[in-house]
Formats: sequence, C-alpha cells, structure tokens
Amino acid sequence: MRFGQLRLSSRRALVAASVAVIASGLAAVAVSQAHAASGCTVAYQVQNDWGAGATVNLTITNNDPAITSWTVGFAFPSGQTVTNGWNATYTQTGANVTAASLSYNGSLATGASTSTGFNLADSGTNTAPTTFTLNGQTCNGGGNPPPTTNPPTTNPPTTNPTTNPPTTNPPTTTPPTTTPSTPPGTHVANPFVGAAAYLNPDYTAEVSGVSGGSLVAKWATGIWMDRKAAIAGGNGRLSLTQQMDNALAKAASGPVTIEIVIYDLPGRDCAALASNGEIPATAAGLTDYENNYITPIASIFSTPKYVNSNLRVVTIIEPDSLPNAVTNPSLPACGTSAPLYEQGIEFALNKLHAINNVYTYVDAAHSAWLGWPSNLPPAGQEFAKVARGDHRRLQEHRRVHQRHRELHAGHGALPAQPDHAGRRAEPELLGVLPVQPVLRRALL
Repeated sequence: MRFGQLRLSSRRALVAASVAVIASGLAAVAVSQAHAASGCTVAYQVQNDWGAGATVNLTITNNDPAITSWTVGFAFPSGQTVTNGWNATYTQTGANVTAASLSYNGSLATGASTSTGFNLADSGTNTAPTTFTLNGQTCNGGGNPPPTTNPPTTNPPTTNPTTNPPTTNPPTTTPPTTTPSTPPGTHVANPFVGAAAYLNPDYTAEVSGVSGGSLVAKWATGIWMDRKAAIAGGNGRLSLTQQMDNALAKAASGPVTIEIVIYDLPGRDCAALASNGEIPATAAGLTDYENNYITPIASIFSTPKYVNSNLRVVTIIEPDSLPNAVTNPSLPACGTSAPLYEQGIEFALNKLHAINNVYTYVDAAHSAWLGWPSNLPPAGQEFAKVARGDHRRLQEHRRVHQRHRELHAGHGALPAQPDHAGRRAEPELLGVLPVQPVLRRALL
C-alpha cells in the first residue's frame, strides 16, 4: 500500500496532515499607516509561491488589552482567492478576506501573538495586501510591534518617578513571555498546530506531469519508507537525508512538519499478498528490522541539525499491522507475525519517540474494521499494551479473543458482514459507537 505517489489503502485513512506547502521564501509586509501608534501587528509571510498559487502565514500580535477572540481582515490587490486555511475560519467576499479565531486560539494577552495560514490561487500575479485590521482596528504590519504603548515622553514630566515606572513599563516587557513562539526542537502537544507542511519533491514531480496534476501537486503527502533501500534513495527517489535537508531549509522561517511512514515490519500486512514486505516473519527478521531499518532511520532523525531546528518529524508507524493482530489471529501468517509486529512496533516507538522533535502515531484502522463490538475492546487493549511495552499475557489475550469470536459466531443472532478487505467481520450491534478514523492522537 502507498500514501500519495506509492499506493493508497482503501481500508483506512492515515493522519490527515496540515494542507500546507513550504518554501524558503519569506516576505514580511510592512503596512504604512497615517498614524504611528497601533494596537496590533500583522506579519504577512509568503512561504511558498508556485506561480499559480502560494502558501501564506499570518502572525498576529495584540498590543492592546487582552482579547478573547479575534478577526483579521485584509483585501487582495491582484485577484487572489483563498482555497483553504488552517488555525482560523476564512471567509472571502470579492477581494476582501477575513480570518476568525477558533475556540483554542482566540485569547491573546497584551503583547501575545498567534499564527494562522492559508493557501491561495492566483493568475500569476501575487501582490501582498498592504492593510490589515484586527477586530476592526487598523494594524501596523510586519516586524515587531513598535513600543508605542509607553512613549518615553510620558515619564519625564512626572514629579514622582518612583511610582510611575512600575505602573507604565511592565505591561510591555512582561507579556511577551506568553507569546506562542516555541524554541526550536521543543516537543509540543500537537505538531500540526502553527506549522506548515513539507511538500515532497518526488510526489510533486510525479503528479505535475499528468493532466490535472497541478491541482494536487501543492498538497503535502507522507514519505514512505517501505523498504530498507528507501532510506538511501535511488531510482529517481530522494534519500531520507535529502528529504530531511530539504525540509530543514523550509523550516528556517518557522515550524514545518515532515511526515514519514514507517512500513517494513517482518511479515508485513499478513492478511494481504499485494503489500507483503521484504523481511520474513522470523526472529532473525525482527533483528534485521531493528538493526538495519529502524536504527538507521532513528540515527538520521537524531542528527543535531534536525533536532535543534523547527522541524517536526511526524512518523506513522506500521499501517495494517496491529489491526491484523487483533482481527486475524486465525490466519497462519498473522498468527506468526503478530508477536513480531508487537515487538517491532514497541522497538520503533521507543527508538523514535526518544528523539525530542519526533512524533509517533500508530494505525488504528477504521470503524468498519475495528468498530465492531467484538473488535473494539481488544483493539484498545492491544494498542495500550504495545505503547506501554507490556507484552505479558498478549498470547493469552489473543487466544481468549479468538475463542470469543468462535462462540459468538455460533449464536447466529445476526449475520456477519464482510469488511472492506473481504474478511468476515463481526455483526455491529445497535447503540454501539464504532471507532472514528485512525490516528486520533499520539500514543506516546
């Protein structure tokens, strides 16, 4: 199976990454004003421009008293249109655009900042807006906000300097400590918030040559490490190090996510022949996986220039593996592979998550697969045990689960229905909410 250019799985959706693309270009637009003082600053940053469109980041700074929600307004001067946005609700009427805060980023203290962004389409001319408003008030644009809230001319006339400085100066020096600028390399709660997404050049080159490809070439896709040789690249594909270097260059202007799919377990995808892997389901295969696949990848990720940067490495760990361990223990290939899946994924999680700017996600399939009442609880137990590194009783758990399925099938209360892969799935009982699409959160 592939994500983007390699192959797609019809049985699940992987992490939906931020729909943004990155380039090294950075333009901070300074907005001219008729007055010197302003209660806000908006920096308009063009992060990537591909001729027919662009990715833009807005950094909004509130210099007035604290607010609980915000709306930024501006007008495109050359006919651009917003195609999609993130970290705000975008609305466009003619040339006029507004971006309204969401529930999680509306509060801004005095001096605090937040970021939002969008993709736009244009006819080849992409002139930046020159005037911005915050909650209806015109802002100064670009750079750091001027220190207009404490004019130096207000303190000298006073006759009691011991009382004025503490009441007038602290508001402009203390609040900046609350700004959401995150030091490079910091492990954040959600890597996608405030970050743009890396655009894989291999994918862009592949789809740009086909009819309509330019429409999707701007979307970020996962980079699949589906064999050991993919780490070194070749055959027209960039190596993992080259991809990381490219993403690092894009991260010079702010946080960037790069998504890497880890996909080469021993006995990979035990219930489907089409996506079987190169490593056999044996103890020697597990050693090969750990030493010659995961360890080299971790070594690249842990390079100091990547760790101490704005890169956020999002890893999707082994699609199709643990769901098969839960639902297909009766298949000989899956019975053999399941313990290797568990140990291999535990090794990958421990090795990769130890790197501060690496984020680890696992595949939790979809509601038509694991949402059945007989599958959902065992799936949760399986994921939790692997994430904790607790393999005690895993074999017993699978035997009990298989016995449960056999007993349940014997009752014949409801007919079994096939899932998307053609396997027989347990009946769905009324009133049971199936699991939602995959990768709701990082397990670690």
